[in-house]
This record gives sequence, C-alpha cells and structure tokens, in this order.
Amino acid sequence: MKTWKSLAHIALFTQDLERAVRFYEMLGGVCVQRSQAQKPQWVNQLALVEISGFTLEIVQPGGGEPAQPQNNVWAHIAVAVDSLEDAIAELKEKGVETGPINELPHTFGGVRNAFFTGPDGETIELLQMCG
Repeated sequence: MKTWKSLAHIALFTQDLERAVRFYEMLGGVCVQRSQAQKPQWVNQLALVEISGFTLEIVQPGGGEPAQPQNNVWAHIAVAVDSLEDAIAELKEKGVETGPINELPHTFGGVRNAFFTGPDGETIELLQMCG
C-alpha cells in the first residue's frame, strides 16, 4: 500500500494492565504513554510500551470481561534476534522459561526459533533468521 508508512503498534489485551506493563518493562521495554478510551459501556485503560523497535498497545478492557481478538487471527508476535541462545539466556535470567529451540532449515532460507508466554497467555516467538 502506497499510503502505509510503518507499523504503528501491536495491540494486546490484558486483565491486569500493571502486571503486563511490568512484564514488558522487565524485558527491556519502556512505558511511554498511558491513556484511556471511553467506550459506550465502560472505559478501557491503555499503555504504550516501546520495546525492541516496535510498540505494544496494552489494553485492559473495562467492565471486567475478558477481551479476545476478533476471529483469533493473530497467533503470536515474533521478535527478531541475532542469537537465539543469548536471547533465551537473557529471558532465563529474568525468570522466563522458553520452549525448545526449533531448527527449520528449509523455511525462509533457514530459521531457528523458540516460543515463550507472556503474562496473559500471549505467545511470543524469538526468531533467528539463518539464511
């Protein structure tokens, strides 16, 4: 699209805004702004966290109801790393466990990845491109 400039943010629903912000700050993010969004029935609490070159918009819906992305179309977010082992070690130092390293030599010219889970069950991929 000629009118698109760049990725603005990735939205993430949470039941506990403060817990989610602390988690992503622990991973090196910086909360740069907080706000609210007035909805007809309630007010959503919002935080923008910049981390590793992208922005997460963390949304805590008002009304106490868990929010789900429409049609469950987003499976995960992926974070590019130079060294999968270094990224896993850094997470482990912070008390975050990852799944096993996957070797996919025939995918996109060769990739290695591992996944971990954020505080609200969101899946995050560590992705090392080899090709």
